[in-house]
Amino acid sequence: MDQSHRTEANFAESALTHLDAEGRAVMVDVGDKPVTARVAVAEGVVRIGGELEAAIRANAVAKGPVLETARLAGIMAAKRTDELVPLCHSLALDAIELDLQLEPGQVRVEATVRSHGRTGVEMEALVAVSVACLTIIDMGKAIDRGMVIERVRVLEKRGGRRGDYRADRTGDSLP
Repeated sequence: MDQSHRTEANFAESALTHLDAEGRAVMVDVGDKPVTARVAVAEGVVRIGGELEAAIRANAVAKGPVLETARLAGIMAAKRTDELVPLCHSLALDAIELDLQLEPGQVRVEATVRSHGRTGVEMEALVAVSVACLTIIDMGKAIDRGMVIERVRVLEKRGGRRGDYRADRTGDSLP
């Protein structure tokens, strides 16, 4: 059915939580949900060439220390997720950890975000990873214009009414 012709009953049946009966975007009311411990882990990979890999290892990138700058950028981004992603709630975050690993031909970025709240922190983890990856590209683009961001995804989620989630990693093509 064309979304422009949906009725109020159609919206109620589809359970689209971010749309009201008229199809307008709304922020979900989480006020009645219990506060629980929430954790989300996300990952992403930036594919890089050998010259950039060597420059990062030697701390010889003109813009400065790539991995530490990307770590800080990811932390800062996670704290501003509600400003970047429409309809995300403002959350008090308990912890944000970014692990960046320089591996042959790539930088692997993993973010873990923790909170005690009424809604999950998956978006904060994804934003942290995405901005850290973008920062790597920004800092290394003078050396490697062919970098690619791959596989930004949630690996794990804990807490909340819908329970825990762990990504299926069988068949992952990334090392």
